[in-house]
Amino acid sequence: MMSFTSIIEFLRPHKTIPQIKWTARHRWDLSPSRVGILTFGLLIFGLGEACLIQSHTGNSPWAVLSQGVSKHTHLDLGVSTFLISGVILLLWWPLGERPGFGTIANMFVIAFGIQLGADIFPVAHSLPVGLIYDLIGIGAVGIGSGLYITCGLGPGPRDGLMTSLHRKTGIRVSRIRLCIEGAALITGWLLGGRLGIGTALFALLIGHSVAIALGLVAKITHQTI
Repeated sequence: MMSFTSIIEFLRPHKTIPQIKWTARHRWDLSPSRVGILTFGLLIFGLGEACLIQSHTGNSPWAVLSQGVSKHTHLDLGVSTFLISGVILLLWWPLGERPGFGTIANMFVIAFGIQLGADIFPVAHSLPVGLIYDLIGIGAVGIGSGLYITCGLGPGPRDGLMTSLHRKTGIRVSRIRLCIEGAALITGWLLGGRLGIGTALFALLIGHSVAIALGLVAKITHQTI
């Protein structure tokens, strides 16, 4: 049985993106196992977002926008998520960014996962249950991110926009991400997307969740190279 100290060490956040056995050499370096891991990670990510939505305590910033768009267009959440990703992807081209297989998969699989979760997860009817949904969702988004990021098949539309704007402007990534997500959050809220304690928890914990997931992936595979 692992000691408490061993557990803490095992869960220590990873400071960088690990290079492991399934990390691709380039964005279109495909293999059945790599594509399977990527798809599984993105699906878990989408289901995690759906947990936050079904918590009724507040969504992640981009889900706030998707929900707001969905309310005004009467499109399903998955469809509005996909369309928003497509619009963001169009912004890549003048910035010189180009998609990889993982970018395209990100658009389809996360949208599918969000819609699937919204259809099958019951709505939380109390704050304690909603908070449990939030923590499960944040953990799932972290795990999904850890899996798909380490595949190395290209960033998602939102991450690609962030990094390409950073390269073009020289502004810190953290500030660009804050501006982009802030714009998505405010726009979504004005359109009627749900904002609340779940949104705050996501903002506070998601970075740690992703970092811990990256560390777990590296340790479990024993393949950091």
